[in-house]
Amino acid sequence: MDLALGAMGSLLPKLGELLSEEYKMQTGVKKDVESFSSELASMRAALHRLAEVPREQLDEEVKLWAGEVQELSYDMEDVVDDLLASMELVAKMTGLFKKGKARRQIATAIKEIKKQVQDVAARHERYKADGVFANLRGAATRITTVDPLLVALYEDKQRLVGINKARDQLIERLRMDYDVSSQPKILSIVGFGGLGKTTLAKAVYDKLKPEFDCVAFVSVSRFPDLKKVFRDLLFEVDKKKYNSMSGVLTLDEKQLIDELRESLGTKRFLLIVDDIWDVEAWKSIKFALMGGKCGSKIITTTRNVSVSKECCSYNDDTVYNMKPLSEHDSQRLFYNRIFPRDNICPPEFKQVSADILKKCGGVPLAIISLASYLASNQQIKPMNQWLGLLNSIGTGLQKGDTNLEEMRRILSFSYYDLPSHLKTCLLYLSIFPEDCQIDKDRLIRRWIAEGFIQGEKLFELAESYFNELINRSMIRPIDIDAEGRANGCLVHDMMLDLICDLSSEDNFVTILDGRRLSLQKSMTERTSTLLTTTSMSQVRSFTIFGPAINQMFSLSRFRVLRVLDLGYCYLSGAWYHNLGCLLHLRYLGLRETCMAYDYEVMIEIGKLQSLEILDLRGGYLFEFPASFFCLKNLSFCYLRNLVCLYFEDSLPAIVPVGIRNLTSLEELTGVVFTKDGMHDNVEALCNLTRLRVLSFFWSSSRCPPEEVVILVKRLGELHKLQRLKIITRIGNMDGDPMRVTWLPPPHLRRLELQLEFQTLPTWISSSWLPSLSYLDINVYELELDDIQILGTLPVLRYVHLRSPTGFGIAIREEPEGMQRSTMFMLSASAFPCARECRFEGFIL
Repeated sequence: MDLALGAMGSLLPKLGELLSEEYKMQTGVKKDVESFSSELASMRAALHRLAEVPREQLDEEVKLWAGEVQELSYDMEDVVDDLLASMELVAKMTGLFKKGKARRQIATAIKEIKKQVQDVAARHERYKADGVFANLRGAATRITTVDPLLVALYEDKQRLVGINKARDQLIERLRMDYDVSSQPKILSIVGFGGLGKTTLAKAVYDKLKPEFDCVAFVSVSRFPDLKKVFRDLLFEVDKKKYNSMSGVLTLDEKQLIDELRESLGTKRFLLIVDDIWDVEAWKSIKFALMGGKCGSKIITTTRNVSVSKECCSYNDDTVYNMKPLSEHDSQRLFYNRIFPRDNICPPEFKQVSADILKKCGGVPLAIISLASYLASNQQIKPMNQWLGLLNSIGTGLQKGDTNLEEMRRILSFSYYDLPSHLKTCLLYLSIFPEDCQIDKDRLIRRWIAEGFIQGEKLFELAESYFNELINRSMIRPIDIDAEGRANGCLVHDMMLDLICDLSSEDNFVTILDGRRLSLQKSMTERTSTLLTTTSMSQVRSFTIFGPAINQMFSLSRFRVLRVLDLGYCYLSGAWYHNLGCLLHLRYLGLRETCMAYDYEVMIEIGKLQSLEILDLRGGYLFEFPASFFCLKNLSFCYLRNLVCLYFEDSLPAIVPVGIRNLTSLEELTGVVFTKDGMHDNVEALCNLTRLRVLSFFWSSSRCPPEEVVILVKRLGELHKLQRLKIITRIGNMDGDPMRVTWLPPPHLRRLELQLEFQTLPTWISSSWLPSLSYLDINVYELELDDIQILGTLPVLRYVHLRSPTGFGIAIREEPEGMQRSTMFMLSASAFPCARECRFEGFIL
């Protein structure tokens, strides 16, 4: 099954909330909720198990039942959200008659939910979904133990393209320090499915195997049968001894390991362990392979970065990140498959070939599969079919062709290996257009608003999900910052095809209908008409990308919308009418919409009592209504772009005292400070004890030193703060009053201060800032010990020191790790953990 949980992940915690003492439900109603909550928990467990089985292996009745549960979970969450809101209103009611009527309505709604749950549960029993799963899991295990990459093993060497350079690099690496280590040297090849990891490993294997006493090439697969893996290794290591295999068929796992270690003990071996999916599986295999003579080698292949790192646990082991084919090699491979006689593409096919290859992104599996489709039965398909294929890539490939289905099957192994929560997060990426550079924070916040992330520390947990998708080669990291963190991602077109197929099958994300609506390009008249007549009553997420903004329609058509993302669209007119009616809205994205957020817009925003995430960056904000400060669930608030603020002449303060009431805030950026009312504003900020991220702009003329002391002292009391950014113009804020006395927040990870310090502050040390990884400050003079002090910060990845005037004084003596010339130079030992160091405006 493709989407494991529907809305179960967020629904069950809400039912727990409904049962809490806060809502004081009537006894009979409470028992009903407890009853169907237990039934739903069982359904959720069944969905978890079914999610591990590919859709095509499921019985139609079981698929229908799973779809019913998913739809039921969505409908129930909508009802429960309404109930929670209604019960809050009941608590505020004063009249007994009104309260009684409202409670009867709530009881009726809950009984209706109970009946629906019982009906679906009865069908679960009738379809025997659990028994079906048990049978299918066994079938899936048997199927996937057969190596799905046999084609790579027996590929004609004459048809291989772009492999020789990588092969020679790996051989050179394996031959270094040939007989030094007593442990086998391990090289792990990691990369996206279809990149040719097995083909490369086989090429290295074929070249090196004459140099070893014994060799073996085995495949592990997604559901490993470790006994079979060990038996295959024994047979290949010593074919003569284990020719009949009858002697090892009765051995258990421990006996097989002992037999294998004994067989390898005195030999110099080369082993390829292909297609490892799981760290635990590798640990078992590795235990059996630790032995042999000096100079033994092991090559592993995997799609998972975590597995490759586990494989290479010793310093001289190597992780090799598989690269896509170059443009030239991609073209050679493509032409070789379609035009095998002379490898020359006819002129009329050159442009469409180039466009198709661009979408393949250098992935050999995609190139070969598409080429095989276009030249099936030794007949080149006509131009219209080439163009049809091109237009389908990125939106769900055409069905029916065996080559394309095989490619989809191989890519889908990675998807079905994901845990349920990551499946949901991955499918969500189909909301974004092809080749879209997806901002990590935007994506993570949307996951949170959709209810995909459950638990404590939601942002950190969601970020770990994002990183795990990178580790599993499902998405490609982009915009790597100085801390080594990816700030965004790209989805390969072939993976996007798979995601779009799975999403549409599950009614998870669609372009025109379903629970999540994504408008990605300008619409035809027919499509526009369809949109006008399509019901939006169940749509939970509505996203418009720039070209489709002319399709914006009345927000009154939405009833249960959780996410409204209009970022980077040009908004005009009264688009915001009925915005305040979206009672379930949790995410409102209006970044870079080129508009002024006047009082009417802010009044509508102030009505959104469920709002958790608000992004107004890039607009003009003038005034807050009192209702804005009643948004008790607001956790992420982004007001203005600080870079733009730097160049504006005069700015009103936008830290109203009322902000002290937004105690759920974890991130607050784009705040403007002035001297007027500064004490009240600082006190208001310091009431936000959950803040992890804070950035603000000091817009007034020079700040008095005593005000600086008060400001930074109070900011130091925000003990959960991880990122702090203070922007001001040169000369407006002297940092020296806090140079010695400040006690920074203990978990500070990123610090950017445009305050001006005469020398490096004394609190910049490993004892005060053990977690600091990013430092950007203004210093007039660097003293002798400053470099050594910075070098002791245990996780410092980026340091930028600048002189505000451009005439700062650099170091007069050479501490260890520095060499003097007309410019001072730092050796690697000065900042052992840093990725990037910048010194700006200093003179010797």
